[in-house]
Amino acid sequence: MSEVAFRQARRDESRTIAELYAISSDGVAQYIWSTLAEADEDLLDVGQRRYERPDSVFSYRSCTIAELDGRVAGMLVAFPMPGELDEALPEDPVLVPYAKLEQASSYYVCGIAFFPEYRGRGLGTRLMALAEQHARESGLDALSLVVFEQNAAAKRLYGRLGYEEVRREPVHPHPLIHHTGDAVLMVKRLA
Repeated sequence: MSEVAFRQARRDESRTIAELYAISSDGVAQYIWSTLAEADEDLLDVGQRRYERPDSVFSYRSCTIAELDGRVAGMLVAFPMPGELDEALPEDPVLVPYAKLEQASSYYVCGIAFFPEYRGRGLGTRLMALAEQHARESGLDALSLVVFEQNAAAKRLYGRLGYEEVRREPVHPHPLIHHTGDAVLMVKRLA
């Protein structure tokens, strides 16, 4: 196998980040982007614009790139969650379940994805280990993520990595979102 490099994302990779985040979110990103799009604007253009911003958690600055043979293979979007979260829920019922599942004082793994040709090589496990390292460097003793219960393979992987289910919320159905059932908050405590 070729050597993989993990590195900080660059602003000029925001389009690729948006493509990968769209994969990781199972439609949630596309839904959010659809609410922000101008008339006839391509949803990936909205995602790119969001990830180009340096002053948001949804920024290229929150992304780690997995690079293989000089090509972007995948990415991790992760960032520290504040110790006190805004308790006001969004007005949009589609977004309420995800807001309810935020875990204060954790390193939030917002998204992880690989292009199809790079899957099944253990790179996701390596990126998740890097997220743990970043959590420790941030002074946090927990990581959190949200996964759809219907994404059984991802839920099993996170369980093998030491994440435990903490709570769940029913998904508000929308045609852009690929899953129904529950969204599940999983947390890993660091020793």
